[in-house]
Amino acid sequence: MIHYKKQFLVEITKAILKLTLAGILIGVLKAYDAVIAVLLILKIIHNIYKEIIKPKAHKNWLLLIGMLLTGFGGIVGETWGVVNGYWEYHEVSRQLPLWLPFAWMLAFHYLYKLERNLIPLLKIQTQKNKIILALILALILPAFGEVITIYLGVWTYYWPYQLLGVPLYAFICLVFVHMLVYTILHLICKKYKINDIVFN
Repeated sequence: MIHYKKQFLVEITKAILKLTLAGILIGVLKAYDAVIAVLLILKIIHNIYKEIIKPKAHKNWLLLIGMLLTGFGGIVGETWGVVNGYWEYHEVSRQLPLWLPFAWMLAFHYLYKLERNLIPLLKIQTQKNKIILALILALILPAFGEVITIYLGVWTYYWPYQLLGVPLYAFICLVFVHMLVYTILHLICKKYKINDIVFN
């Protein structure tokens, strides 16, 4: 039990460090959105190679579907928010930075991989506990990443009821997008009898 708790803490710490580094990278390079986009695309290619192309068996097509769905949903939401003046990106010559869809895609991979590592450490691995874990991670970690980039001047929210620059509505939207994609992937797994530790 102590070993599981320690491993759980190690996984969470690693995830927070990765998120912090990504937030700082985007914050430092915010004026160079094309450079950030290329770096994120390279990371996506690396993930696809590692989990889909390289394995001889058990190719994780769910990863690609999840990234594409999240990237699409994210950019639709971003366009809606910026056009309506709910938030604004700074130091770029366009309304939406080029890196945005790729950041959303990697956000899916980041949360999926973390959950895949944490679920085996749960004492009771029921569907309910998996959903609770997914909700907690989707509520806290993306918002944490947003706090870093907001304080580094990447963008500003104009919605009210903010906590460290992140409004209540943003928390709700982040969880909604994440859980919608997860529901779709759960239904795909159920229909095609795909065995996945996160979505089954």
